[in-house]
Amino acid sequence: MGSQRLRAVIVGTGFMGRVHLEAVRRLGFVDVVAVAGSTTAKARALAEAFGVPHASGDYRSVLRGDDIDVVHLCTLNVHHYPMASAALAAGKHVICEKPLAMTSEEAADLVSRAAARGVRHATCYNLRYYPMVQQMRRLCATGELGEVLIAQGTYSQDWLLYDTDWNWRVDASDAGRLRAMGDIGSHWCDMLEHVTGLRITSLAADLATFHTTRKRPMRSVETFSGKMQQPIASYEETAIDTEDFAALLFRLGDRARGALTVSQVSAGCKNRLAIEIYGTKAAVGWNQERPDELWIGRRDRPNGSLIKDPSLMASAAASYADLPGGHSEGYDHTFKQLFRRFYQSVLDPSEPQMYPSFDDGLRQMCVLDAVRASHEQHGWVDLVGDPAGLSASTAQCAVPNIADWRHQ
Repeated sequence: MGSQRLRAVIVGTGFMGRVHLEAVRRLGFVDVVAVAGSTTAKARALAEAFGVPHASGDYRSVLRGDDIDVVHLCTLNVHHYPMASAALAAGKHVICEKPLAMTSEEAADLVSRAAARGVRHATCYNLRYYPMVQQMRRLCATGELGEVLIAQGTYSQDWLLYDTDWNWRVDASDAGRLRAMGDIGSHWCDMLEHVTGLRITSLAADLATFHTTRKRPMRSVETFSGKMQQPIASYEETAIDTEDFAALLFRLGDRARGALTVSQVSAGCKNRLAIEIYGTKAAVGWNQERPDELWIGRRDRPNGSLIKDPSLMASAAASYADLPGGHSEGYDHTFKQLFRRFYQSVLDPSEPQMYPSFDDGLRQMCVLDAVRASHEQHGWVDLVGDPAGLSASTAQCAVPNIADWRHQ
């Protein structure tokens, strides 16, 4: 890379905006030169806290600058499509938080626009980048697990357990029609397909909204901050039509089967993405709340536990661990690993794509389409085709193929 430096702008001043900003600055060869927010005051507050020279309440004015290489979109979901479209039109490379858009049609359009502009693009499925997740992927790829037969797990949280818990994500107009699945369930599905190299081919889904009304504060509440605040005296009862819980049965590839639960109302679960993969030779299991540990299951000899240590990992997985054994690498490190690979590909276009692109964002929008169709029609839905690599005009998502699975 030599002395060449890249310049980035962070759009969004909340929880995710700060996470992106901190991770970018840790790369060492990228300068954050501007912050854009919903108001100038919010943008200026974040910019001043991190010594960023420019702040704006109008992201469009920032995009007009010639001194911007990469745009990070860390805003409400409803803004992803128009902001990404504007950034692409300005010829910028784009990293967009997930979900990529509000609909699969919007996501497909972004795939097409990015390809036409010839820029680099990423959907921020950062949870792929835990070192032990990469170790799982190598165990699958090298055949050490054998043929995958079963995949199961959960993504469970408790930060929306009470009806007094509120966040913009519960509002379908800001976040999309699927909340728990769109916000965290898509992370699990992306991780499953990334680790196993297999696609979810069909699924049956059941969704539940336990709090059909919530007490909406008469002021904004930042993501995950509600549990740390004092009771709010002023609120309004608000109807909720996004799900608190989802359960999926699915078929994986040609033969494997699986099950997933997703919840934002599970007491005691702080951020529990747990995934287990069972093959004909061995099994692996991983829990995001204990990210440095990988369980290895065997039938013919004692089970094992691998603690993150680059010297003991597959060489391809070890490159995702910057710290020696016994030194934990967690959530914030996953962003750094993704961004490093993205920015290296911007500096050197010959670099292979080692990060989730807009195509992967479209893929998970297609899975969400299938989830919604299955729940609404009480049946199995096949995912037809594979949007990854297809142009937006030909990409197909979930084409409902309902087989009644209820007892007659």
